[in-house]
Amino acid sequence: MTRRVHEVMTRNPVTVERLTSLAEAARVMRDADIGDVLVVEDGRLRGIVTDRDLVVRGLAEDRDPAETTVQAICSTEPLTVGPDDHVDEAVDLMRRHALRRLPVQTGSGELVGIVTLGDLEVERDPGSPLASIAAAAAAAAAAEEAPRGR
Repeated sequence: MTRRVHEVMTRNPVTVERLTSLAEAARVMRDADIGDVLVVEDGRLRGIVTDRDLVVRGLAEDRDPAETTVQAICSTEPLTVGPDDHVDEAVDLMRRHALRRLPVQTGSGELVGIVTLGDLEVERDPGSPLASIAAAAAAAAAAEEAPRGR
């Protein structure tokens, strides 16, 4: 039986509003230990900005990180998948468009997750180096969120 995107995606993707500064988006990425944030307006997906976008479209273009908003540099109208789409469809879409991540939206446009190369590699081959890196990152994030004992 073919797996569905909702079985492998990361739930509750990190988002920022479209008028968020590049500096704040970078802090959000740092604090969440991620390389991208989804750009939303009124809860609707409007784009995606990656750490690479911050450097190439922001800093390298001499944009002021405190004054420039993510809407000025983000990729707009990102390709998406649905939570009930087959994982193979997500892989094919990522391969054809050279993408590392895909936002996951319901048919009504509700943003419910994000599926990444790491998520898909863990699904495809749990023993691969990329899967090991993704699993280690997830374990580290979970450990940071766990309540601290005394």
